[in-house]
Amino acid sequence: MIKLISKYALLIIIVIILFLIISGNFFTSSPFVIAGQLLAVALNIWARISFQKGQFSINAEPKNATLLATGPYRFIRHPMYSAALLLIWSSILGHLSIINFVIGLISTGVSAIRIVTEERFLKAQYPDYAEYSQKTRRVIPFII
Repeated sequence: MIKLISKYALLIIIVIILFLIISGNFFTSSPFVIAGQLLAVALNIWARISFQKGQFSINAEPKNATLLATGPYRFIRHPMYSAALLLIWSSILGHLSIINFVIGLISTGVSAIRIVTEERFLKAQYPDYAEYSQKTRRVIPFII
């Protein structure tokens, strides 16, 4: 079950974001929600452009390349998951309801499973990953 969730994590996150948009729970006039969403988009773009050509993959298994520790990866091991969670939770907090809260928990759980799965591959492929993981946080800089 964990492998299946990990494999389809990106699709699940996209479906959650689409649900929030379609249900009217994504956009808001709250400047705090908008700021969180813009920060999430900026973080995702920064993380994506940090990859070398041909290095990016949507699969949990990394491609053969050097360990990425530049850009936001200097502070966070998984900035794209951070960005997705920030985008989703910002939207949810702007439209708080039990259903949206459960959706947020699902997205957090799916991301956590994907992160754990991905880190297994990273530890196996990169000998210096253990040292890198001691210097950075998984999702929130300086905290988690």
